[in-house]
Amino acid sequence: MSKQQVSLTQGSVAKGMLTFAVPIFLSNLFQQLYNAVDSLIVGNFLGESALAAVGSSGSLIFLLTGFVNGVSLGAGVLVARHFGAGDDAALRKAVHTTVALGLAAGTVLTVVGVALSPQILRWMGTPDNVIGDSIAYFRIYFAGSIAVVLYNVGAGILQSVGDSKSPMYYLIAASLLNVALDLLFVAGFQWGVGSAALATILSQALSAFLAFRKLGRAGGAWAVRWRQVRFDAPTLRAVVAQGLPSGVQNSVISLANVIVQANINAFGSQAMAGCAAYSKIEGFAFLPVTCFSMALATFVSQNIGAGQPARVRRGMKFGIASSALLAEGIGVAIFALSPFLVALFNSQPQVVAFGVRQARTAALFYCLLAFSHCCAGILRGLGRPVVPMAVMLAVWCALRIAYITVAVRIVPDIGVIFWAYPLTWAVSGVLFAWYLRHTTLPAPGGGAQRHLTEV
Repeated sequence: MSKQQVSLTQGSVAKGMLTFAVPIFLSNLFQQLYNAVDSLIVGNFLGESALAAVGSSGSLIFLLTGFVNGVSLGAGVLVARHFGAGDDAALRKAVHTTVALGLAAGTVLTVVGVALSPQILRWMGTPDNVIGDSIAYFRIYFAGSIAVVLYNVGAGILQSVGDSKSPMYYLIAASLLNVALDLLFVAGFQWGVGSAALATILSQALSAFLAFRKLGRAGGAWAVRWRQVRFDAPTLRAVVAQGLPSGVQNSVISLANVIVQANINAFGSQAMAGCAAYSKIEGFAFLPVTCFSMALATFVSQNIGAGQPARVRRGMKFGIASSALLAEGIGVAIFALSPFLVALFNSQPQVVAFGVRQARTAALFYCLLAFSHCCAGILRGLGRPVVPMAVMLAVWCALRIAYITVAVRIVPDIGVIFWAYPLTWAVSGVLFAWYLRHTTLPAPGGGAQRHLTEV
């Protein structure tokens, strides 16, 4: 085991999970920082419309990348399962099939993203004073999106075998490069909104290169040998079985968020800019949510592979509690500091007012968001990705869209849209809590099954 790898199948549950989760937290922190820097530089140097164009990009980008990222999550679960079980032959096939899938998906994503971005942006009702910048940003971003996909694939493989530190170092390097390029392209050369997307893609290309250099030099069964990168049919079916539900879940939820964004767009560019600023701030609340969700999926999968269900139960409780407490602490800070934080992106009073209103609607409910994501990670690690897919499609997609469609017609106020998020987080949390209380795992030694939540 290399110095970067963490044992998740032995020793202290809390120490192992924190040692694994903290680098993911720091990785996501730096990624969120450079996403925020994009918007800070664009908002201050190019103005409100440019901020609206860049800031509203998240829902559309995730619509097109979410499927690929979801399938990658499934592949990571499979890699972690084989790693935990010590099955080197199956591990090699899983790694090389995952890389082949990433290359194919990245190519398709590039073509689809470049071709369809203008049509999707018009369908979203993007205002005329924003759409030109939006098209430029999206087309450049998707022209290099294969770098984003390959970094996620490479980082996912490393994290699945217990190495969450290396991806952290690569994202720190990418973040620093992104800030430097943003200042050079946007503030220095004044190349416009598209250059912010170019800075992001070049930075992601660096992180992808570093991740695959690490995998190419690895000595274990998870090493990437480019001559062996191909689809293995049985492994591909297993990856798709694990990842397809998460991919569908991500894409459909992203479609719902695009519809939400379209409703926000109807309130004008100041509302778009204010909500865009809030979305960058909210990203910091996702840090403990994402890192513990990913840590739980890997922890559960490795320990299921190693035949240790008792560790699964202890890890589940620790991960959920830690994620919810940290997310809520960040939410309280955002609630209190939102006027100052939103004004950093754009100081126009109406822009700030929209951003603060959204922050003070959702921020105190981040613990519910953390709980739902952690439950989804646990269930993916257990090999039951269909359950979080079903819950989130029913609640975060169908219910959220139905609520907004009806509520906005009754009360034509943007605050109605903001409440869609905490309400659907609460409903999904109740459903996940009920399901986990009725979920069983095989007892050690082939004994009788016990409830997952049983101590």
